[in-house]
Parts: sequence; structure tokens; C-alpha cells
Amino acid sequence: MTLLLGARVLDPGAPAGPAAVEIVDGTITRVAPARAERGDHVVHLDGAVLTPAFVDAHVHATSTGLLVDGLDLTGCPSPQALLDAVRTRTAARPGALVWGHGWQEQEWDAPVPTRAEIDRAAGGAPVYLSRIDVHSALVSGALAAPGTPDGPVTADPHHHARRAALAAVDAPVRDAAQRAFLADAAARGIGVVHECAGPDISSRADLAALLRTDGPDVVGYWGEAVTTADEARALLAATGAHGLAGDLFVDGSIGSRTAALCTPYTDAPDSTGIRYLDADAVAAHLAACTAAGIQAGFHVIGDAAAAMLVDGLRRSGRAGVRHRVEHLEMVDAAQMAVLAEHGVVASVQPLFDAYWGGGTGMYAARLGPRAGAMNPFAALHAAGVVLALGSDSPVTPIGPWDAVRAAVGHRTPGSGLTTAQAMSAHTVGGYRAAGDADPLAGRIAPGAPASYALWDREGGTCLRTVQRGRVLHDTLGDEHRPLVP
Repeated sequence: MTLLLGARVLDPGAPAGPAAVEIVDGTITRVAPARAERGDHVVHLDGAVLTPAFVDAHVHATSTGLLVDGLDLTGCPSPQALLDAVRTRTAARPGALVWGHGWQEQEWDAPVPTRAEIDRAAGGAPVYLSRIDVHSALVSGALAAPGTPDGPVTADPHHHARRAALAAVDAPVRDAAQRAFLADAAARGIGVVHECAGPDISSRADLAALLRTDGPDVVGYWGEAVTTADEARALLAATGAHGLAGDLFVDGSIGSRTAALCTPYTDAPDSTGIRYLDADAVAAHLAACTAAGIQAGFHVIGDAAAAMLVDGLRRSGRAGVRHRVEHLEMVDAAQMAVLAEHGVVASVQPLFDAYWGGGTGMYAARLGPRAGAMNPFAALHAAGVVLALGSDSPVTPIGPWDAVRAAVGHRTPGSGLTTAQAMSAHTVGGYRAAGDADPLAGRIAPGAPASYALWDREGGTCLRTVQRGRVLHDTLGDEHRPLVP
């Protein structure tokens, strides 16, 4: 028996002051006000904070882990700075793949680099530099499909270039990237991640390798559409996925102007984005997965994509399994009611609003007055839609406290959650998003699995992460180490 003594527990049913949390054989057996107690192993935690281990409901492990040794272009101030970074990297590693991520062009005072400029900077090496939303990229000629227009690649040319770049990553490098990502997630108090894989994002081998890697629990999704129940079962078996959901693209992103809109972009009046699937394909995928008892889901951002999702839900009938939708940034009240009626979980990313919301942010530039209705977390919660918080890493960094703060401090007044709602969405909501109906999953309560994170203070540094009794991260030393069966 392990006794965690004296920490403040952030759970709706926990005592208001310092608590005693008893753990036996990987299960929480008691949560009560702290007092002088004895046990097989007592860990004194005066002043610390104990939370459930967080769930990041949308990640891309390999592409995030590759940035440990890649080019982090977040905040890159100019096209010239980007080219200089490529030139420096290829000088150190001639001919090797240059993998980078994070550039944004809104504040640049010059055009994005041409493919010829990237090729000159790279000396002919393959270069893949994803925009921060990962729905477009700057690539070298070595990765571009024949006939691809110059400039950032989107849609199928982007998917081609990304597959070619990932094919240049060998298994040892991939495995190291995945281990680095999972270790970092554990060090940030995360016990479960939902990997959103698919043929246009990663590969079956990539997902299989991640599912074998030690660390936080990985719930793997494969984003590929099917039309029959037999096809759904075969694809699930072939990929080892938990469901045929995640980044199954109905559309793209606002930043790359590939999200599907009902009316044109304010700053691109000839464009309404891209539609990868129509309502027929959405309905067919939902019906096939429902018949097979498999969780389905889609990547949906623009209002036209939300309309297709809702149309597909209505046509496919009520599900016996809980389906999910990723991002869901533009959705109206009537659509929210349909989602709630069908039990759909919305996997959302609060840092999107923190990065791009507000009256002068990227959303406002792309959408004009429509930007004020983006990411309506409070309205979704009020409508009865279960929310699960995540990062979409590497789009925004993993970090549950940052996500909680962003959800509470939404840049559109009235659209934010309370702290308790945000905490629940980043813990309990993550389990609901994976179809886990256990009322104790994501809780610090008697009968719950011992899945917790220990912090030096609320929103501070993670001292220990434990998932179902497994210690994933620990800085306290042997004298504070729990007994693990």
C-alpha cells in the first residue's frame, strides 16, 4: 500500500484541504482529509498538488519528436531567416533530410521562399517545412511531385511531399523521435495520448511502432474512409487502430485557407477552401463503422465541413458507439444540438484560440466578423457535447496547464470554460473521446485506476506521472518512489 499524504487534490470529490490518497495494487482505495497515518510507503507531499494524469486527445508523435533534432521555425521572423536556417542545417549535414515546422507568413514583409530558393539553400537536399497548421508546407524539388506549382504545397501535393519526407526517415530515427515525444508528454503530466494517424499524415508502420513504444498509453486512430462494415473491420485489424477516426480530413485549416467555408475567405475572396469528403462519404463512413461497432470520426474545421458532418450524421442514423470530431472550430447552435443528440465527442484545441483568436489575430484576417464565433467551447458544453482537450502537437505544444488556461481565458468573451470544466475535459473527456464510459476514468476517487500527476504547485512543474500504477516520470527520488506491483 502506498499513501500519498498532504497534497491538495484537484478532483470534484476530493477534500478541500490536504488529503490522504491511498493506493493498493494500482487502484485508488481511499481519498480523505490528511491526518497522521502509517502505511507500507508514505510519501509526504506538503504543498504539492495532485491531479488526474492528463489526456492529450490529439497528437502526432513522430512529427513532433522529429523536431527535437529538426528546425523549429515557430516565430521565424522572415523568409530570409528560414532560408538561413536551412542553409546552416544542410552545411552541417550535407544531403540529409531537413525536417522543420512552425513557420507563419502573416507578419512577413516579403513573399514566402520559392522552391528554387529552398533548393539553393539546401544544396539539393530534401527539405520539408510544414506551416504551423501542417496543412501546407514549403518543400524542395526533391520532394515535390512532378508538375507541382511553386510556393507552399497544399492538398494532394502536400500529402505526396509529406509521405516522401517521412519515407526518408529510417526506423531508428523514427523510434527515437517517438520515444522523445512520449517522454516529454510524461514529463508534462500526461498519461494518455491519442495519436491521429492516417495515410496522408504518417504510415501504418509508424502507428504500429508507436503502439509498441513504452510510455504514456497510446490510443491510436487511423484516418481513412470506408464504405462497408467488412471494410471497416479489415482496416482496423490491419492497422491495429482503436478506431477509424482522428484526422480523416473533411477539410483543411483556416491558416492555409483550406478549411471548407460556406462563403469565401475575407482575405481570399475567390476561395472557399477544400472539401476532401462530401456528405455522402461522411454518411457512408459513419454507417459502415456503426454497423461494425467501430468508433468513427473526422477532422472538421470550416462551417461547410461542419454542415457535411451533421448531414452525414442525420443520414447514417443513431450510433451504438460514441463517434468523435476533431477541432470543430466553426459550428452553430443547431449543429451542436445534432452532435449532442448523436453523442459525438468534440476533440478541441484551446491554444488555437490563444494563438490565432481575438480581434486582430489570424482568424480575423482570414474570416472577418465570422472569427468571433470560432471555437465556441462554452456553447458546446452547454449544448451537452462532451469536450476533450488536446494540443494537435506539433501544431501547438503539448502542455495541459497551458491548454486549461487558454480554454478558461478564451479571447472571445463568453466562449470560455470554467477551470473545473476545462480540467474535466482534459482528463475525463479524453477517456470519453476514446469510448471509455467508466465513470471513474480520469478521476482521483476510490475505485479509480492510479493514474495521477503530482505538481510542485497548480500549473507548475510536474514531479511525477503515474498511469494505471506505472511510473512514467519521476523527479522525487527513491525515498519518495511509490511501490508499483
